[in-house]
Amino acid sequence: MNSNRPLPLFASADVQKHVSPKDCWVTLYHRKVYNVTEFLEEHPAGDDLILEYAGKDITQIMGDQLSHIHSESAYEMLDEDMLVGYLATPEEERELLSNKDHEVEVQLDSKGNVVEVDIDLTEFGELPAEGLLSLKTDYEHDLVKHQFLDLNRPLLMQVLRGSWTKEFYLDQVHRPRHYGKGSAPLFGNFLEPLSMTAWWVVPMVWLPVNFYFFYIGFTNQNKLVAMAFWLLGLFVWTFLEYALHRFLFHLDYYLPENQIAFTIHFLLHGIHHYLPMDKYRLVMPPTLFIVLCYPIKTLVFSVLPYYMACSGFAGGFLGYIMYDVTHYVLHHSKLPRYFQELKKYHLEHHYKNYELGFGVTSKFWDKVFGTYLGPDDVYQKTN
Repeated sequence: MNSNRPLPLFASADVQKHVSPKDCWVTLYHRKVYNVTEFLEEHPAGDDLILEYAGKDITQIMGDQLSHIHSESAYEMLDEDMLVGYLATPEEERELLSNKDHEVEVQLDSKGNVVEVDIDLTEFGELPAEGLLSLKTDYEHDLVKHQFLDLNRPLLMQVLRGSWTKEFYLDQVHRPRHYGKGSAPLFGNFLEPLSMTAWWVVPMVWLPVNFYFFYIGFTNQNKLVAMAFWLLGLFVWTFLEYALHRFLFHLDYYLPENQIAFTIHFLLHGIHHYLPMDKYRLVMPPTLFIVLCYPIKTLVFSVLPYYMACSGFAGGFLGYIMYDVTHYVLHHSKLPRYFQELKKYHLEHHYKNYELGFGVTSKFWDKVFGTYLGPDDVYQKTN
C-alpha cells in the first residue's frame, strides 16, 4: 500500500459518519478510505450492496468468490478516482489525532506505515491542494519559527504591543496560518462577538435595505432611467471593489511605521490574510460596512438627483452584497467550473502573491490596471 500524495488521516468514528446515499465512504484493508458517493449509481450490482457497507471495510466482500471477485482495474479505479485519505490505527489516533480540530496530512510508506507530512503553508508558492487548506497550524512551532503572533492568546493586544518594523509586520501578516475549527481570539473578552460575522448576516441585514432604495428609485421615475442607473451603480461597484481592496485594504507600504497603524491595518484586513480560512472573519461586519459606506452614499446623493441616486445606490449596494457572499463562497464552497477558476485566482492572492490579484468577483480591473496575477507571479520578498 503505497501512495505518492499526501492525504488526510481519519479516525474510524469520522468514517462511520459517512453512511448515506448522498455521502458514502468505505475502507479497504482497514487502511484506505474511499468516497464512493458518485459511484453508487454506476455500480453494476446497484447501490444497495455498497450502502450495506457504508462506513465499513469492504476488503472481504471485494474478494468474495460467492459475491463477485473484482478485477485489478476495480482496485485501480478506487485508488485513482475515490481515495480521500487513510484510516488511522488506534495508536495513530492517540498520537496524531488527539486534537479533534487538527487535520493531519500523511503519506504511507512502502510497508503501509504512516509518514506525517511537514507542510509549511506560510511559504508563498503554488496554491496548496484544497485538502491542505484545512490543516491546522502548529501554534508553538509557528511562534518559535516566525516570532510573530501566538495563536493561543488574543491577537489584537499582541499587535498593539509589538515592536516590529513595518517590513516585518507586512511580511508576516500576509503569510497564511490556519487556526483550525472556530476562530482565533482577537479581543479575548466580551468584544469578541463583534469581530465575527456569519456570511448569511450580510444578505439578511442588507437585502431589505437594498430593496427599499431600489423600490423608491424604480417607482418614482421613468423605469428605463431607473434601470439604467441601477446597472450603472452595479458596474461602478465592480471598480469600487477593486479600488477598496487595492488602495485601502492593501494600504500596506503607505502605513506609518508604528504599532497603532499596524493594529488598524490588522483589524481592517490583515487578520483576513493572517487567517484566510476563518469562516467568521470573511465578510464585513455591519458596523464596519456602515463606516465605509456612509461617505460613498453621501457622495452619490450629493451628485445625482434623489431618485436617480436611489437607483444607482441600490445597484452598487447589491454589488457589495453579492461581493461579500461570493467572497465567502470562494473560500469555503465547491463550485462550478467558472467559479472554480475565480476561486483559484482569489486563493492565489492569499497563498501565492498578495501584491496582485485584487479582484474578487472578476479579474477585469486587474487586467485593466496591470495587477493580474499570472501563473508565474509568485511573491518574492525583497530586502
